[in-house]
Amino acid sequence: MKRNIIIGFLFFIVFLVGCSREQTFEDFFQQKMKELHKGEKNYSYSLVHTELNAFHEDDAIAVFKEDKNQGEHIFIAYFEKAENKWEWKQTRGAEWNTQVKWSSMHKVPYIYSGTICDKSVAEVYVGDQSAKIINLEDDKRFWYAISPNENVQVMMVKKDGTEEKIEEIDHE
Repeated sequence: MKRNIIIGFLFFIVFLVGCSREQTFEDFFQQKMKELHKGEKNYSYSLVHTELNAFHEDDAIAVFKEDKNQGEHIFIAYFEKAENKWEWKQTRGAEWNTQVKWSSMHKVPYIYSGTICDKSVAEVYVGDQSAKIINLEDDKRFWYAISPNENVQVMMVKKDGTEEKIEEIDHE
């Protein structure tokens, strides 16, 4: 009898462990943002895009907007999962209402990103790779591309087919 109870208890423990839900990336992100900005006044954010397994398995990209006293900014952040826990690795930000410009993260993976406020821009290329363009409200767009290479040329292509090299906005 005692043995059956112990075996039953062990099966129950195994069942509970098997049913425990692993934290999703979105849950981790929301929790982390609340921790980072706890107690701040006049602050809000919204997660506008995620990409899992972006550069390799068990990593993620998050694109989010922040609204503070200084106005709205958009950010891209890179995360990796190690031992079933997400780790925030790199972040870059951009401002709206600037000409088409870009910045990049300075560690592998090199993530190039920027804002687009020019309606005539159809595509952005980082080297030979087409960037992902995220359409947001009020004709605002944000683009990014992930590259294993540093110092890649960034080019915009307008709807009329003309190409223009884009200069980086800042360096860390």
